[in-house]
Amino acid sequence: MTETTDRRLPVALLALRLGVFIVMIMWTLDKFVQPQHTAGVFENFYGLSGFGPSIFMVLGALQLILVFAFLFGVAKRFSYGLVFLLHGVSTLSSYAQYLDAFNNLLFFAAWPMLAACFALYYLRDQDTLMTWDQLRK
Repeated sequence: MTETTDRRLPVALLALRLGVFIVMIMWTLDKFVQPQHTAGVFENFYGLSGFGPSIFMVLGALQLILVFAFLFGVAKRFSYGLVFLLHGVSTLSSYAQYLDAFNNLLFFAAWPMLAACFALYYLRDQDTLMTWDQLRK
């Protein structure tokens, strides 16, 4: 890598991390603000039903921990990997929407985000800007 690339890559990875975080934090907050919406998502996309609001609060709390670990680059192999996995499952579970593409265009935004999650996981060792390790120094 050239010196310019060495400086620019962490900035680009931070931008990706912030972009993915924005989506993930809204999905997380949705579990607290609209648990009935989350119940509908679980039923329609994952075939899981019968859960009360309290389970979504617990899932939301766990997801909140994960999303902030991801934001600050804590345990990157785990946090980036889990975000990539969760978003991958979410993206693939929406397969029916892709079959009716022009009535579900917004679902296609999941694919570039999945690519961003992959890039962050794959390049996690180069993602050093504003991470927990850097902030502790």
